[in-house]
Amino acid sequence: MLALVFGAVLLLANCKKDDNFVQKDVLTVNTTDGYTDVNFVNCQYNLDNLPTETLSEAEKSSILFMREEEKLAMDIYMTLHDKWSTAHAFHNISQSEMTHTDAMLQLIVKYNLTDPVGTNGTGVFVNTTLQTMYDDLVLQGETSLIEALKVGALVEEVDILDLKNALNTFVDNQDVEMVYENLMAASRNHLRAFVKNLTNQGVTYVPQKLTQAEYDEIINGDWEHGHHGG
Repeated sequence: MLALVFGAVLLLANCKKDDNFVQKDVLTVNTTDGYTDVNFVNCQYNLDNLPTETLSEAEKSSILFMREEEKLAMDIYMTLHDKWSTAHAFHNISQSEMTHTDAMLQLIVKYNLTDPVGTNGTGVFVNTTLQTMYDDLVLQGETSLIEALKVGALVEEVDILDLKNALNTFVDNQDVEMVYENLMAASRNHLRAFVKNLTNQGVTYVPQKLTQAEYDEIINGDWEHGHHGG
């Protein structure tokens, strides 16, 4: 019965689709510093008009994981901003990450999944790997501003690789692709931002997870304004 009701809801939602649908730009970029927010209205418009396809188990698991991984970035940056308040990058990028976690929530709502974040506070995660990462990286980042900025760059590298792996191996739903590709573009901008901050501190950053070639391609690229899935 629940399946029938949910199916009816989807049919009603499909009736509201835009017959002249063209994906709208999802990202808003600060072209000076690279802080990249998700535009919820445009993201929701794209989600409403892209087909609702059956999620594979891998896609379901990935959506729930990425919801918490985007929260991980937000929480680490908020916590490190408390320690290094003069480094505005942490505050600004944490605000961007808040929009990223909300974009993942939009996917969770569309597919009627159970949100792993719920009312969990800063630094609280269901996924034990992410919980350990948070605990370890905050400790590292609190030792010095340079280490904090390196933590920021590492978090973005991990984010990029996880999104890239998902897109390359099992994600085929157009709406999931749309969200993931935009979040990956935003993460590349944020990596550029942290590296720029490290450069200003006189530090040459060495990638911790990306290959040197992958890293160089990102760093030598321009600020990205989004990506249309398809």
